[in-house]
Amino acid sequence: MPKNIAVVGAGVSGLTAGIRLAEQGNRVAILADEIGARTTSAAAAAIWYPYDAEPAEQVVAWALETFAVLKDLSRDQATGVSMLELWHFSRTGEIEIPGWARVLGARVVEEIPPAFASGFALEAPLTDTTIYLEYLAGRLAAAGGKIHPPVHLASLEEISREFDLVVNCAGVGARTLVHDSDVEPHRGQVVIVPKLDLAHAVVCDDAPLMYAIPRANDCVFGGTNEISDQRAANPAESARIVSECSRVLQIDAPVIAAERVGLRPFRRSGVRLAREAMKDGRAVIHNYGHGGSGFTLSWGCARTVVDLAN
Repeated sequence: MPKNIAVVGAGVSGLTAGIRLAEQGNRVAILADEIGARTTSAAAAAIWYPYDAEPAEQVVAWALETFAVLKDLSRDQATGVSMLELWHFSRTGEIEIPGWARVLGARVVEEIPPAFASGFALEAPLTDTTIYLEYLAGRLAAAGGKIHPPVHLASLEEISREFDLVVNCAGVGARTLVHDSDVEPHRGQVVIVPKLDLAHAVVCDDAPLMYAIPRANDCVFGGTNEISDQRAANPAESARIVSECSRVLQIDAPVIAAERVGLRPFRRSGVRLAREAMKDGRAVIHNYGHGGSGFTLSWGCARTVVDLAN
């Protein structure tokens, strides 16, 4: 029997879970403080890669499931998903290729840029957030789902009783919404620069964190990862990001077109994906704590949400 389902959160996790539920015939409504370009997801570089999320075993399983879905979506240009070679480097010593990357055909990079010591390459899905989030919203609407105007919820119990199931994809907002002190805001700042002729994405997790992600109409330079809930862009950080990316890419510093800040919803005890009972007796499925892997885990976690809903 179809359910009336309220999904809390309009980022990639909420939209993807909402799509899976709506396409099963359920009546789905998205309730969120921030929608569209104001979400953390809109600020993401959004290349597929398990990052800043635990526990590793479950994260890899969800990530590989999502990889398959995104690779399939990349066949349709309208989704904003494309396949791009990702070069992952280390500044210190020999980088170890993870087992999951070997499964996907990762290979050692032989020509190492001067800034690095070693690296590996693999083909990975890139989701251009300027296109992909609109695609998800459109797909949700096509399945009968609705995104409500922004609404602030102090607790899940405030959600109308017309909804018999709640899916909590509140991201970093879960810290206050469900009083989860394990949730940390891992602040990420990126800089948008004009389109660059890069044949592949470049990522390095060593300090200072650095990545350059070419997209259809621009390029994303990053980044930062610090525990902070400061949403305003820091001009000094932007200058440092552009300087480091330009040094690594061996190019002149491009002009800054825009700055973006998002708060990665990291959870110290790992992703929370479980069905529980609310105080009023209704069921809630928690789906948050994805850290820097929201896009990377989205479809795998959404499938689990559907399993729990059923």
